[in-house]
Amino acid sequence: MVEQLKPRYSVAWINKIAEVTQSIWDALALPLTTPFLEWNWLNNLETSGSATAKTGWLPNHLTLWRDRTLIAAAPLYLKGHSYGEFVFDHQWADLAQRIGVEYYPKMLGMSPFTPAEGYRFLIAPGEDEDEITAIMVHEIDAFCSKHRISGCHFLYVDPQWRPVLERCGFTAWLHHSYIWQNLSFQTFDDYLAVFNANQRRNIKRERKAVEKAGLRLQPLCGEEIPKSLFGLMYEFYADTCDKFGWWGSKYLTKRFFEQLHDNYRDRVLFFAAYNEHNQHQPMGMSFCLFKGNRMYGRYWGSFQEIDCLHFNACYYAPIEWAIANGIQIFDPGAGGRHKKRRGFPAMPNYSLHRFYNNRLRQILCSYIAEVNELEQEEIEAINAELPFSQKYN
Repeated sequence: MVEQLKPRYSVAWINKIAEVTQSIWDALALPLTTPFLEWNWLNNLETSGSATAKTGWLPNHLTLWRDRTLIAAAPLYLKGHSYGEFVFDHQWADLAQRIGVEYYPKMLGMSPFTPAEGYRFLIAPGEDEDEITAIMVHEIDAFCSKHRISGCHFLYVDPQWRPVLERCGFTAWLHHSYIWQNLSFQTFDDYLAVFNANQRRNIKRERKAVEKAGLRLQPLCGEEIPKSLFGLMYEFYADTCDKFGWWGSKYLTKRFFEQLHDNYRDRVLFFAAYNEHNQHQPMGMSFCLFKGNRMYGRYWGSFQEIDCLHFNACYYAPIEWAIANGIQIFDPGAGGRHKKRRGFPAMPNYSLHRFYNNRLRQILCSYIAEVNELEQEEIEAINAELPFSQKYN
């Protein structure tokens, strides 16, 4: 559907990202630090059956054009639930039900199933960001009003983009992720040096446990990755999800992983655990992505319970690779129980929200400042307990 906006612009809502040519979309996405708004990643989610209307993620992307030139785009989804977001707004949905407001569907901006900071509107270089963002927000407001959508929510937003949206009237909700930062490390021993003596010994013991099991972790990226490992990574991913039952979050299909081989493997990094008796079939594996000086941990799995393999495949081997390859930021993914003890401080991230129902909006605005203050206190409390030496506290 194409609507005339101004003599200068036209807007189009599209139901699949393939309606925009890859090179045109990526002219806006490739300059960003995040890999998760690039055409291939988003298209894989749709064509693999992972992010579709059937799974509760109806693609509803907004594009802004000047003549035939794409100058801005917003990956958006109409959601019929809150699963796969990792920002837990179920209490808002419950509240809406109690006061007689239809919470779903809602408008959502994020890369599906990806709790990694970096979401923003894609805007062509040289454009006025505030002007273009205001136009996009106006179109979203009009769409939501027309279709009686309860609210619009942007998750894991780019911190540089957040103030632009706040100037458009969105309300910020503070959260935290666990993020490793490269403190000018030259070697893995430099990383170990930040810990107190007890935790340094613990990490060395966990590293040796994998060696004692006769395993070695092999980093594989891009062309180095055999095609068969993409399907195998799905099996590891599915097995890990199944172990958590209802909370397993198995959102991606096997086809999604297999398609990465042909169109996205230049961003993919596997850490495969091989034993001395089988150099072809890993016993476990973790799946990361990298772009520029940033790395992102996504999934992992192992068909056998091997002491400390998880810590090595998901933290230590990626950190060692990151140091060797100039990575400055490593986001290992959701959760934090194991991460803070291994040098991942709690770092703030934000979601942005606008409710179109007056009662919901009043409730949100009345307590969000207090919620954010409590979250900031939690971040500070977590980081006060990091097992670092006094030099790094």
